[in-house]
Amino acid sequence: MSDGPHPAPGPDSTPATAAGPGEDRNPAVVVEPITGNYFVSAYPPFFYWSETEVAAVLATGRETSPAHEPTAAPPLGLYIHIPFCVQRCNYCYYLSYEGRGDAMGPYCDALGQELAAWMTQPALKDRRPDYVYFGGGTPSILSTSQIQKLLQRLKAASSWQDHAEVTFECAPRTLTPEKVAALHAGGVNRISMGVQQMDDDVLRTNGRVHLVADVERAYALLRKTGFKQVNMDLMVGMPGETRDGFMASLSRVVDLAPDSITIYQTEVPRNTRLYRSIKEGEQDPAELDWEMKHQRLDRAFHHLENSGYTRRSAYTAVRDPDTVHFAYQDLQYQGADLLGLGTSSFSYLGGIHHQNVVGLEQYIEQVERGDLPVWRGHVLDRAEQQVREFVLQLKLGRVDLNTLRRRHGSHAADGFQETLQAHADQGWLTFSEDEVSLTRDGLTRVDRFLRDYFLPAHRGPRYS
Repeated sequence: MSDGPHPAPGPDSTPATAAGPGEDRNPAVVVEPITGNYFVSAYPPFFYWSETEVAAVLATGRETSPAHEPTAAPPLGLYIHIPFCVQRCNYCYYLSYEGRGDAMGPYCDALGQELAAWMTQPALKDRRPDYVYFGGGTPSILSTSQIQKLLQRLKAASSWQDHAEVTFECAPRTLTPEKVAALHAGGVNRISMGVQQMDDDVLRTNGRVHLVADVERAYALLRKTGFKQVNMDLMVGMPGETRDGFMASLSRVVDLAPDSITIYQTEVPRNTRLYRSIKEGEQDPAELDWEMKHQRLDRAFHHLENSGYTRRSAYTAVRDPDTVHFAYQDLQYQGADLLGLGTSSFSYLGGIHHQNVVGLEQYIEQVERGDLPVWRGHVLDRAEQQVREFVLQLKLGRVDLNTLRRRHGSHAADGFQETLQAHADQGWLTFSEDEVSLTRDGLTRVDRFLRDYFLPAHRGPRYS
């Protein structure tokens, strides 16, 4: 689990929702099935992207300015997917590979080649990324020399802005002094560490390879090396967790005082070991009830606020809101471009989504042939772009409707009045002519009701 917007799901991470076509979608009735994807990471959902739109994706790259953008190009970001892990966690549905050390070197070479190829396209030429995110998988599984070489090659292909936010996901047990020094020297200025919980029994139950002692050692190493922006990812509602145990775990994290703490509610996607354990009767689904997770998450943010943190989104609290930001999330949600590199990664360029081919060897082979490794895509029309930004910005807790109006030439909430009122009646938000603001309860369950704002064409059986 990363603190990014979940950019590289595997090909089977789009399970059915509770409400299919023609079924009741009364926004006042919230049904939350235990299994299935929960987190809304893209709009329109992946299910609606197709191989038939790949030609439009490639044509966009050949345009001298991004499609649908008559003015200056928006900020540009890079997402770099590192699909390798020591061991796949029970709840993980991202594309990753265990025991493929032989492929890491060729794969990193391919990442550099892919970026160099994209940056020759007229729509991207001479643009310098404003934000960069290395996600996985486990990026910190790479060796020190692989990290150094990868950073050098990517910066040579596309020198990012001097002020760019550069985030690198790390797993506690994989960090060494040499790797941390290489990251710091290579320009990484934000670390996101996957902690999940500070409870060894819960970590073992969920297939994590690290223990609490590894977290404490890695965190001390990061601070000693000089990293001033460290995020810790946690999860609530994991198998084996108790209410008091989770709060004790959170307190241990607060005592370390990371700059930001991100908390996700545990999903049960249908291509995970956790889902299979439910189907085989090994895991009681009642222990993964969403209402329980909502209550614990709400209690967690109360505790963080009482400890001096400020909530800045549905998932994250920060120690200093004036200095701690997350450009990768904020800029994307506000309509920035994102170029995803690596197998399965997805992009949003000039109003067009695309996802790369799924498969390690296939990705490397296509890049080595000189082809852009695009698998499927979707060209967003104006209405889809507006809904996309509205839905994603709700996850930040507030939508400035006047900004959306200026960007898209129409009132952002004109078509949402009935749904907004239904959600306001539930106590999840307030709204006016100028803005929509989520309440605490709304932030807690935002991913469940976001799909109520989807256009009718995208309310089908799959949503993530």
